[in-house]
Amino acid sequence: MKHKARRRFGQHFLESAWADKVVAAIKPRPTDRFLEIGPGPGILTSRLLPRVASLTAIEIDRDLAAAIEAGHPGVNLIAGDFLEMDLTALLAEGPIRVAGNLPYNISSPILFKLLAAARQTANLLDATVMLQREVADRLAARVGTKEYGVLTIFAQAQAEVTRLLILPPGAFRPAPKVESAVVRLTFKPSVVMAELAGTFERLVRTAFMQRRKTLSNALRPVTDAVGLDAREVLTAAGIDPVRRPETLTVADLVALAERLPKA
Repeated sequence: MKHKARRRFGQHFLESAWADKVVAAIKPRPTDRFLEIGPGPGILTSRLLPRVASLTAIEIDRDLAAAIEAGHPGVNLIAGDFLEMDLTALLAEGPIRVAGNLPYNISSPILFKLLAAARQTANLLDATVMLQREVADRLAARVGTKEYGVLTIFAQAQAEVTRLLILPPGAFRPAPKVESAVVRLTFKPSVVMAELAGTFERLVRTAFMQRRKTLSNALRPVTDAVGLDAREVLTAAGIDPVRRPETLTVADLVALAERLPKA
């Protein structure tokens, strides 16, 4: 019996005809440990389980969680909200990969949580996830484009972003109104030193809240708070104060963070 998608969980279930393509894109290996976010009715779960060493799945819908647990006894099923989960113990057990069909309404918070986890441990190897195409475009955006922003910078500061597949609305039930994409984030050591992380985050979020302003104006809330002049800080970092925030590379933002007091 098919489970009816619940709007409050942002559920769009992958159709069987596309599941094999997605699993091929994920490239599971027999030695891999996997974490699946939001397995739903188990369309990916059933394909991953026989191909990997272990599979942990986190499902917020308790009816679906019970069905997964009953139908896939080899899965370590956790019923609950991924955003509220403490991943420390799971990641401490050894290297792990992530897969998932992420709900559109919370895909960005999930991505930020994965990025935060990857900063804490080298055991989080990669994440291959299905997203609204708009979010995928933001992850892979180039400097200066309208898609380039906070998510782009945090992702590209500590991951290689690879677009793998475009999925039409008909790849899911119910069909969403937009295209989706499969994207892999291959995590790497962050280019932002741990002691600069707080300053870097505040700098990025402040700058991109005011994209239409020049950098000297956009960054004033940060520099004024610590008694510095925005133009002087920008000039010292070799950055023209009249540039716009969307022209800043990750390297530019790191250089600016190095010239501000640590958060």
